[in-house]
Amino acid sequence: QVQPVESGGGLVQPGGSLRLSCAASGSRFRYNAMGWYRQAPGKQRELVAAITTDYNTNYADSVKGRFTISRDNAKNTVYLQMNSLKPEDTAVYYCNTAPNILYSWGQGTQVTVSS
Repeated sequence: QVQPVESGGGLVQPGGSLRLSCAASGSRFRYNAMGWYRQAPGKQRELVAAITTDYNTNYADSVKGRFTISRDNAKNTVYLQMNSLKPEDTAVYYCNTAPNILYSWGQGTQVTVSS
């Protein structure tokens, strides 16, 4: 089963930016809508951004206008550009198919927003 590999997280000050990447193996990547999920301590995992196979995007209200999801099917990779980061964005970020989960969960990448 496909297990994505997320990268690009780190420690950033409020108002800063990060760009996350997620690589997923397999020939069917281009046929799957993809999403970025996050899980903060003590909270459930939530879908924050999704992109369809024809590049339509959707965002949770909490990140709308600040985050941008994109994909590169030639590289089997999905990205999340995060701007104007807030402390409440602190979480482990994962990618997977969306809205139905078809892949195994990867290790995720930690994003910490703190001064």
